[in-house]
Amino acid sequence: MVVIVGAWLGLLIVGDVRAQVGPMDTTMTLRPSLTGGTKINVSPLGALSLDSHHAPVRLDVNVDQLDPERSQSLVDHPERISGLQDEVARDVEHGTLDLAVRSCTAVVLGATTLGLAIYRRPRRALAAGGLALTLLAASGATAYATWNPKSILEPKFSGLLSSAPSLVGNARNIVTEFDVYQQELARLVTNVTKLYDVTSTLPAYQPDPTTIRILHVSDIHLNPASWKIIASLVEQYKVDVIVDTGDTMDHGTTAENGFLDPIGDLGVPYVWVRGNHDSLATQRYLEHIKNVHVLDEGRAQTVAGVRFAGIGDPSSPPTARPRRAPATRRNSPATSSPPPSATSGPPAPRSTSPSSTNRRPPARPTARSPSSWPATSTTRAPRS
Repeated sequence: MVVIVGAWLGLLIVGDVRAQVGPMDTTMTLRPSLTGGTKINVSPLGALSLDSHHAPVRLDVNVDQLDPERSQSLVDHPERISGLQDEVARDVEHGTLDLAVRSCTAVVLGATTLGLAIYRRPRRALAAGGLALTLLAASGATAYATWNPKSILEPKFSGLLSSAPSLVGNARNIVTEFDVYQQELARLVTNVTKLYDVTSTLPAYQPDPTTIRILHVSDIHLNPASWKIIASLVEQYKVDVIVDTGDTMDHGTTAENGFLDPIGDLGVPYVWVRGNHDSLATQRYLEHIKNVHVLDEGRAQTVAGVRFAGIGDPSSPPTARPRRAPATRRNSPATSSPPPSATSGPPAPRSTSPSSTNRRPPARPTARSPSSWPATSTTRAPRS
């Protein structure tokens, strides 16, 4: 246990190697693992995993940034694109060799230091360091024996990179149609370089100390990547308050409420108003999450020094908002108007003139109940 823990601490503290791979700056690290393999992290887009080997160590490669100078050099000299594959292979080989040397040094120092701190005997400490080096060498030999160079053809994507096969084609197509891929890679590098050039000339924003930073989000629609992106923006830009203008859900059912739990971990006030895809059940659930301020019925709340007011969308899902039965209209006998088919006064005698046979008399106010109204608008008068 002393050897394993010391070796792991050594790798964790001094086992990283920074290497240039083509136009990218990367950090390579060996980590203890039960399954082995290689994991390439492309923050913030996600990661891809390769089943490259089976050993108790895993190779982690973090893509830190794209160097603008080397990218510009590739753009200025397009002939270098054809040799980019060989250049990347050489860079990876040099980085791997440096990582092997650094890892051996790290595990020996870590195990020896921890052994000396626990045993307080130099011989036992050196034995721990030697055993750690032996274990790392055995792990390297196992990785070399189980090395699978075809693993690059079947990567496993995670995060936003999970859509990468549909965007750039799968790895087999890239290998078989590498000429086309080279052209697309050149376009990608060109566009990224232009982006770096534009952003490097933008003026730096220097906010006043009293500035209030508000992050506005909307229409999340159960996207699982949303909370990580929002948390990253909150941390990067020191956001004071988040305003969510609804449609956080898809159907507003109670089964979706668990999606809202990460809001409590964002660490800043969260102002929310109901959208047409949210429901009252969603609203009630959010009211019990810390730091959440629910707006509805025009009520105003002051959050982080800003006054907010909102009204929830009235067309929320019917599963969550029961429909009201139509109210029964009651008429007052003294003030209501009679039905269109009834007269508003008593029957009048008919004139003997033929032209006035169907003439209605002028309406006179009456206090008679509706049940006493005649059924028709004309009545037959007795003969004169």
